[in-house]
Amino acid sequence: MSETIARNGLLLVLSSPSGAGKSTMARRLLEDDAQFQLSVSATTRPPRDGEEHGKHYFFHTVDEFKAMRDRGEFLEHAKVFGNFYATPQTPVEEALADGRDVLLDVDWQGAQQLRDSSLGRTAVQIFLLPPSIAALESRLNVRGLDSEDVIATRMAKAKSEISHWAEYDYVLINDNLESCYSQIRTIVNAERLRRDRQRGLRDHVDRLNREFSSKDLDE
Repeated sequence: MSETIARNGLLLVLSSPSGAGKSTMARRLLEDDAQFQLSVSATTRPPRDGEEHGKHYFFHTVDEFKAMRDRGEFLEHAKVFGNFYATPQTPVEEALADGRDVLLDVDWQGAQQLRDSSLGRTAVQIFLLPPSIAALESRLNVRGLDSEDVIATRMAKAKSEISHWAEYDYVLINDNLESCYSQIRTIVNAERLRRDRQRGLRDHVDRLNREFSSKDLDE
């Protein structure tokens, strides 16, 4: 049986224009990989049917949100489509230190702030592109979550969102769900094995050196 090496958690960031697939990919990762936990965001938008405070989002008033922001409690925050969103900092830091992987489903504004944060150097950021603008609009209509006015607003924002693609570590074209998901899993597996993320390697090498020292290598 191979030795399990202790490692720091992986902070994985997924971004895309609305409808390009980040929420679907995030949901698949959480279902398939028990090492991941979703960072629960704070928001000022009202809950949708079935959403629970503390499980899907932390729902706050605008005044509550701004007070938390001013106290430095957020790792990143942004205003999107008239509502505020943020990632509470302490739970993410505690999870990573404990070796648990954290998934962030954020827009480009949140990813940009995260790159400038204390965790910026350790985060792995993936941007998903749609295969075409027509496909993007079709996905927004098919999922049936938003009104026509909201869909039009999201489409108008898509060009600006896509312009930030080059800021990410990895950029994938989501033209096939299974293929794109497989690429994300490949990235995750590789990033978990990075030398600087495996904090237990130093102890392992030290033990190997002690074993060398205990032997007469001239035998």
